[in-house]
Amino acid sequence: MEIAKIAFIGTGVMGTSIVKHLLDSNYEVVVNTRTKGKADSLIEAGAVWADTVVAAVEHADLVFTMVGYPADVEEVYFGVGGILSTGRAGQILIDMTTSSPALAKRIAEAGAKLQMETIDAPVSGGDVGAKNGTLSIMCGGDEKTFDKISPVLSVFGKNIVYQGIAGAGQHAKMCNQLAIASNMIGVCEALAYAEKAGLNPKTVLQSISTGAAGSWSLSNLAPRMLNGDFEPGFYVKHFLKDMNIALAEAEAMKLALPGLQLARDMYEKLVEKGFSDKGTQVLYKSY
Repeated sequence: MEIAKIAFIGTGVMGTSIVKHLLDSNYEVVVNTRTKGKADSLIEAGAVWADTVVAAVEHADLVFTMVGYPADVEEVYFGVGGILSTGRAGQILIDMTTSSPALAKRIAEAGAKLQMETIDAPVSGGDVGAKNGTLSIMCGGDEKTFDKISPVLSVFGKNIVYQGIAGAGQHAKMCNQLAIASNMIGVCEALAYAEKAGLNPKTVLQSISTGAAGSWSLSNLAPRMLNGDFEPGFYVKHFLKDMNIALAEAEAMKLALPGLQLARDMYEKLVEKGFSDKGTQVLYKSY
């Protein structure tokens, strides 16, 4: 199957950069998002605007969705005028929203009945990874479908891994968020300790970023913390949503995750203080 026409629903911080990579690779891309102004730069770059989801997906070979919350995914796929009520047999649907594994399975089951192929493909790498085309992409669904879409995913991703059946991509993303949640606490506490000890935190970063303590958050977000840059590469509100999904899944599996629980509680306090729309590195303000 030749993939020539792509629909992309949801052009936020991550989606905008992904669409630009697709346009640069000469794909025909139709975009739809709740606020048209967020798509202006893409329209200027050659994307076609669609006023509705129906209009966006009508002629697409491949449909990407990247929206905010599971409720948004539900609406885009199952709502009136949603993809599953207006799409056509043979289309491939890829949801890159970090969402519920159970919802990914529902989409796959509904799509199969309509002869549509589906992949859940949440990503990691933040705004930097999206801009540089180096995202890590975790995929769940039919492996033959994964093979079909891999060339498209490689346009904006570098670490593209098939995780298993529908929902497996979302479970893998939960593992990713678990690792980040506890790591962010460690990064913030390391910087707070350095300052209290009278050290230059930037100099400390030079030493620990490339050692055993090294991590993406330490290299990319710690410098933003020290510069007072708390603008989002990934929103606090979305991170909190992910942690709640992971905790619900863990509870269903009878798995205790005290580290994640602590991180969730800390981020909830940041939301209460009005930091929902800041980047996850705003956790540093807790110290």
